[in-house]
Amino acid sequence: MADTQREIERKFEFTEADGDKTRLPDLTRVPGIDAVVDQGVVDLDAVYYDTEDLRLDADSVTLRRRTGGSDAGWHLKFPVALGIRDEIRAPLSDRLPRTLSALLRSRVRAGQLVPVVRLLSSRDVRHLLAEDGSLLAEVSIDTVRAEGLRAGSSSTAWTEIEVELADGVEDESILDRVEKRLRKAGIRPATSPSKVARALHETAPPKPDEPPARKTEPADGTAGAHVLGFLRTQRDALVALDPAVRRELPDSVHQMRVATRRLRSAFKTYARVLDRAATDPVGDELQWLAAELGVDRDQEVLTERLKARIAALPRTLLLGPVRGRLRIWSTARRSGSRRTTIAVLDSKRYLALLDALDALLAAPPLLPDAGRPVGDVLVKAVLKDYDRLAGRVRTALGLAPGHERDLALHQARKAAKRARYAAEAAAPALGKPAEKFAKRMKGVQNVLGDHQDSVVARDALRTLAAQAHAAGESAFTWGLLYGREEAAAADRERELPEVWARAAEARLKRRPGA
Repeated sequence: MADTQREIERKFEFTEADGDKTRLPDLTRVPGIDAVVDQGVVDLDAVYYDTEDLRLDADSVTLRRRTGGSDAGWHLKFPVALGIRDEIRAPLSDRLPRTLSALLRSRVRAGQLVPVVRLLSSRDVRHLLAEDGSLLAEVSIDTVRAEGLRAGSSSTAWTEIEVELADGVEDESILDRVEKRLRKAGIRPATSPSKVARALHETAPPKPDEPPARKTEPADGTAGAHVLGFLRTQRDALVALDPAVRRELPDSVHQMRVATRRLRSAFKTYARVLDRAATDPVGDELQWLAAELGVDRDQEVLTERLKARIAALPRTLLLGPVRGRLRIWSTARRSGSRRTTIAVLDSKRYLALLDALDALLAAPPLLPDAGRPVGDVLVKAVLKDYDRLAGRVRTALGLAPGHERDLALHQARKAAKRARYAAEAAAPALGKPAEKFAKRMKGVQNVLGDHQDSVVARDALRTLAAQAHAAGESAFTWGLLYGREEAAAADRERELPEVWARAAEARLKRRPGA
């Protein structure tokens, strides 16, 4: 079994002028700290693992097997924010537990985890207590010796201070006050984010002399540089969200799905920057992944919508076991979806997709427009997506209410999402006009999305009504909800022209000569 702990800490180091002066200043002078209690010295021995090309270190992820201290075992740490990490622990064993190796699969893939550095630390620990005796934080002075385990590595040593909030304490102002006191004593924040990062840097084997690599990346300020930067950010998000999905963190499936959609959308939007003959096969696999991830998410969204609709009804209109019927229906549809999601993330097809993305972005299939100024190309690409959306909106609004219009509005929703993603991708280069346009596109997407959710909800309500009738229950409530969903869809259809007009006002201006 593995357990997770949120680690909120700050690291400090002594300046060269300090020499052997590694004493802490009097921390009882820090507001809120009533006592500093010596906890003695403990010796720690940790071996850190990574791939040969240090993929974990590149993403600020650390994996170690540590003995000594009260928490001996395997520790896997993922960055959350500056100075905050989630530490996932597993009991001490000779081999890496499968629960942890699965969380590293999107990064390691077919590679191997090998020992890269060993840290021997003598930790002098003190507890910082509040007036009521409760533990606020732990301060340790760590005397560290690092031994590189890669061929040609060296060794190094240093002393640092670590201040970590106690379990259950989230008030970072304590760390602010301690830091202020340490700085006043001439102790500075550490320049490395972690011990292993410093150790890998200082013990690294010398690099062999190699001829300078031929530059193949597009120049700064070009469309190619901008688009590749955006695509690499989304690729990195996809990889980083994999362990979050496995850990069932809130909204992780949705965010991973968004990253796949942004990638696929960008391949299409910027078809004059990257050759679609190369990007389309990867885009097809991204579509597959988004669909697989969406099964559980779509059902969750639909269930929550129906629950909200039921909750809004007066009790006198709830005829029969309505909530129970919905629970049975939803459970049956979601059964096994979690196992399916994990199976997809463990599949060879998914790992091959990640490798294909890496290969594509390492040697991008650039077209002539990749070398043009970023603004000219991006505006033209965004306007093309806008024109595509405009055509679909006109088509949908020209149809009579009914099934055909529902299908046309759904197609318009997809186009609105693509136009929004295109504008968001372009915003860092185009500034506020693109940000405003993206915001208006999101408004159009939201109206069309709520309309489509109503279409899907009505299909579900028909099924629920039929199941209730077959079980001898009243179908009245399901029919009532169906009527309300019809009315909600009609409201969205009436709202669309006004929302679309506001979006059209924010349309980007075509650049002269572009």
